[in-house]
Amino acid sequence: MTFNDFIQIGIYLVVLLLLIKPMGRYMAHVYADEPNRIHRVGGGLERLIYRLCGIQADEEMGWKRYAISMLLFNVFGMVLTYAFLRLHQWLPLNPQHFPALSPDLSINTAVSFVTNTNWQAYSGESTMSYLSQMAALAVQNFVSAAMGIAVLVAVVRGFARKTAKTIGNFWVDLTRTLLYVLLPVSFVLAMLLVSQGVIQNFKPYVDVPVVQTTTYANPVTDAAGNPVKDAQGNAVTKPAQLTTETLPMGPAASQIAIKMLGTNGGGFFGANSAHPYENPTPFSNFLEMLAIFLIPGALCITFGEMVGDRRQGWAILAAMLVIFIPLTIGVTAAEQAGNPILHGLSIDQHASALQSGGNMEGKETRFGIAASSLFTAVTTAASCGAVNNMHDSLTPLGGLVPMWLMQLGEVIFGGVGCGLYGMLAFAVVAVFIAGLMVGRTPEYLGKKIEAYEMKMASLAVLIPCALVVICTAIAVMTPSAVATVGNPGAHSFSEILYTVTSATNNNGSAFGGLNANIPFWNVMLSVCMFLARYTLAIAMLALAGSVAAKKHVPESSGTLPTHTPLFVTLLASVVIIVGALTFLPALALGPIAEYLMSAH
Repeated sequence: MTFNDFIQIGIYLVVLLLLIKPMGRYMAHVYADEPNRIHRVGGGLERLIYRLCGIQADEEMGWKRYAISMLLFNVFGMVLTYAFLRLHQWLPLNPQHFPALSPDLSINTAVSFVTNTNWQAYSGESTMSYLSQMAALAVQNFVSAAMGIAVLVAVVRGFARKTAKTIGNFWVDLTRTLLYVLLPVSFVLAMLLVSQGVIQNFKPYVDVPVVQTTTYANPVTDAAGNPVKDAQGNAVTKPAQLTTETLPMGPAASQIAIKMLGTNGGGFFGANSAHPYENPTPFSNFLEMLAIFLIPGALCITFGEMVGDRRQGWAILAAMLVIFIPLTIGVTAAEQAGNPILHGLSIDQHASALQSGGNMEGKETRFGIAASSLFTAVTTAASCGAVNNMHDSLTPLGGLVPMWLMQLGEVIFGGVGCGLYGMLAFAVVAVFIAGLMVGRTPEYLGKKIEAYEMKMASLAVLIPCALVVICTAIAVMTPSAVATVGNPGAHSFSEILYTVTSATNNNGSAFGGLNANIPFWNVMLSVCMFLARYTLAIAMLALAGSVAAKKHVPESSGTLPTHTPLFVTLLASVVIIVGALTFLPALALGPIAEYLMSAH
């Protein structure tokens, strides 16, 4: 690694830490309970929304009712999004006259955006109308992120309250998240992105002349659109000239802002944040990386404020950074070292015998290796899925890092809300292990952790792991799935493993080299995304309902302090051990095997 790499990573972390403290305290104020009323009714717009929707803002919910409300809201969103995608060819704001999506792709996309995964088996600029981008996908970017934060707030209330039967009101938490957190911050970020050149318009696509005319062989097709072949079975072509290219247009900036802030990741264009209309400058790249971690990091501060002990939030944040920083350095170092296959070839006479420019394959020159590697680590740690370089072009060890960050359960910052409540599940497991070591009932935040809480936390930790390994095994044994992979050997296995890992952990980024738009992938990944999102949320709400009903247990000499470096180390170790024990065999068949073969 170079000095410049450390400077870029350091500046990013310093600016992030400066921003998350005020943001976290602000969100704690948004969700705070008042002494005499469990729920404050906010401003006029908030009251109007409650009246129009028939919401009783002062009415509290138990965990079961909270979970049912969340599920019904999300199922309704899936149905509405599916309808948009199947009907958009007859709806307005479709200047390119794109046809409707197929049923299986529509289901996959609807589940993907509603679950905050934003896995895309299509290219936006050649598939989606402006109306579908805005009214279906961008809307789900907002509400899916708000749902994750609402569930987290309910879980935190469970730990903060004493002998309570309720954990909040889902509709109030959802409304406040949208009105006071996501909408205003997204507006500011969208304006900043527009200032950097991110497009925001409703123009039809524009044809412009190319700088240099190119002659190419154009395949001949029959009336049905099928390629014409000669007697030898070869495709018939005719000379043609490329004189113009088409520039896609659309309301991109408004969707890019929330795709980052909500850790959604679904790009307006197929190239995502590598596209110059989504991410044109190094400064826009820095803003987008900050936006990805802003809310997940700030929620750690919100957590400490809401439970009445700020040290608890900083401890959780420290555990995340303890894992994130070394892995970020690891992927950057791997990419700076370059492709090991090229080291022995006399194509770059450099004193270190390594590629002096590093591995620039699949990266944008306006960002370079450091900013691309940092973006890779940030987006896969935060369950965002936006990419500014092609992960399929990463070196074997460079590709291992984003894959493993997702396999850790997307708890290293993770998605907005869901990342932190996933980390709280690991915290419960950590204090349970500590309790076993000293032979006493474990406690966390003044609540005894007993059998029921451990079952719910274990489900939250193990369900994503089980889905990844089981569905990867199913995929590699399914001929239609294997046939979609374009690379041989260990790398093909990495592509399949990455695909299932990304969908199951609600990340949405793609390794590339795999055609995911077939019925098998569309259906199986939809199941993975749905189960992973909602079983975890329900398990954590059940845990919250259980601990909310418990009495507060005063600290004693035998209580494990959960704000000390010892606990930070224990928590980080539990996360790493679970990830290593579960996925090391699979990683050995993929990126590790590829590295060993390329290095020798």
